[in-house]
Parts: sequence; structure tokens; C-alpha cells
Amino acid sequence: MPVPSDWEAWLVQHAPALLLFARQQTRCESDAQDLVQDAVIECWRRQPQGGIPQLGLVFATIRHRAIDLARSNTRRTHRELAANQHLAQYWFDSDVEDRERTRLIEDAMRQISELYREVITLKVWGGLTFAEIASVLDIPQNTAASRYRYGLAELRKLAREVFV
Repeated sequence: MPVPSDWEAWLVQHAPALLLFARQQTRCESDAQDLVQDAVIECWRRQPQGGIPQLGLVFATIRHRAIDLARSNTRRTHRELAANQHLAQYWFDSDVEDRERTRLIEDAMRQISELYREVITLKVWGGLTFAEIASVLDIPQNTAASRYRYGLAELRKLAREVFV
């Protein structure tokens, strides 16, 4: 069995978080997958020979490419959203016994502000620091930290409403 190269190991480690972030930035799974692929390739090409791209740079590239995609494909995006409304998009890879918990968390994440959702996703699933999140979202570091706190508070509030 061949030994994975540095880029393959990096991709295996970070692809789920990158795809999760891209899903939040787009309205369909195929666009999210395309964004991740394009962003990784673009960032990889910017590196010196054999270098590994910075994770924050890849997240930022995904975000910027998503904005460009939304601007140029608004009508197509609306058609795909209408056609795929019946398909569930999962925030996690889950086992059968965890589907209900996953659904509840997905619903809660959809109910909170997008500002909070972005920061929580980058912090929890992306593993970024507040400094890196601030760089990706082009906001002050303290704003990233406060959005994280407020977002978690909103999730706690929603969880109390569901489980009481």
C-alpha cells in the first residue's frame, strides 16, 4: 500500500471542515465541492514547491470564491435550491443512532444568525483560532470572539427550548 504524500494527508485532515464551511457559503452541495476543490488548488499553487497552504488562507479563498459565485449565478442558485429542497444537508457525518441529535443541532445552527454560524463553524469544525477567524472573515479578533460567545449562548437557549 502506498504511503500518502503530505498533501494527501493534509487534505484528509482538513477536507471535512473545508466542505462544511463551503456548504454554508453556497446553496448546493455540488457548488460547495467545486469551491473546496478550486480553493485548495489555487492556494496550493501559491505555495513554494512542496509547501503546505495555510488553512486560514484556504477558508478565506473559499469565502471569496463563494461571494463571486453568488453574484454571477443568482438565478441558477435559486433554481437549484427549489429543486433540491427535499434533500437534507447534514452538518456532520453521523451514524444511524445519532441522526436525531444531528438533526436537532442542524436545526439550531440554521436558526442562529449567519454571523454567529460562520464563526462557530470555523472555530469548532475548522479548528481555527480567533485571530485566524478574524483574518478569514475580515473582522476584528474581539468581534470574532464575541460572535462565538453570542452564538453559543443562542445555541444553549435553543437547546433549552427543545429539551424542556
